[in-house]
Amino acid sequence: MLHLLTEIVADGLVIGAIYALGAAGFTIIFGVSGVLNLAHGSIMVIAALVAWFCAVHLHLGIYLGGLIGIIAAIVSTYLLYWLVIRPIDRSRRIAAAEREVFVLTATLLVGLILEGVLNFAFGSSPVTTPSLVTGVLRIGGTTVPYSQILILVIAWLVLGALWYFVTRTRIGKAMLAASMSTTGLRIVGYDINKVYNLVWGLYGLLAGIAGVLLASFTGANAEIAVGLTVNAFIVVVLGGLGNVAGSLAAAYVIGFLGTLTAYLINPSIRMIPALVLLVLILYFRPQGLFGRH
Repeated sequence: MLHLLTEIVADGLVIGAIYALGAAGFTIIFGVSGVLNLAHGSIMVIAALVAWFCAVHLHLGIYLGGLIGIIAAIVSTYLLYWLVIRPIDRSRRIAAAEREVFVLTATLLVGLILEGVLNFAFGSSPVTTPSLVTGVLRIGGTTVPYSQILILVIAWLVLGALWYFVTRTRIGKAMLAASMSTTGLRIVGYDINKVYNLVWGLYGLLAGIAGVLLASFTGANAEIAVGLTVNAFIVVVLGGLGNVAGSLAAAYVIGFLGTLTAYLINPSIRMIPALVLLVLILYFRPQGLFGRH
């Protein structure tokens, strides 16, 4: 029993941290630009599969391969913003009240297209990048890979750096201000387009890191893209739309729910409890557990 409990806690901590990392970018994008990016999972998978290909087939190693995967995610994110989202947002042919729906639909279609392209390019079989480090830690008869511990540390270091950037730097505070009022930000002299470009780059960085870490922990293929998007959406709604701190807490709720379901019932239904929870939240507390920002 202790052995099982240790495994559940260890896996839940790591997958929760990865979900938190991915959801943080998802939340920031919504908070600042009002976009629910339904291509989110595909961006994470791009990072994961490119990292795997570079590390395994090009023999560049996990760290250089991971860096290239993250860069691929950032480039993909900027292409999505510049070629799809910004043209829709600036189009005079689309009524202002309808732009959010058009953006939502466009990101969904882009996500589906990317999933098909990735499935064709890399195949449907899940792939796993090499471990970040070797060796295991023994805890009460249970072995926890050092790589798993390092993934947890990296995820929380990145989240800590994100918190510092957003709350302690001038440009980070400008991002927060943009989530409250873009008009006010323009009045005080900020170029809102530069802020948007920074936000989307930051989102690509967070999604890319989360994707690479996920590939090292559980593996990845194109077919998990939709599930990753759904997870991020659940986390954001559960935590409160635009509430970054709430999303971090919600990511662990979803992470542990999924881990408990996988260990105690069946891995194939690990998302069901989270979906049920989402329905309950939408019905009884639509502002999320921690309120909206």
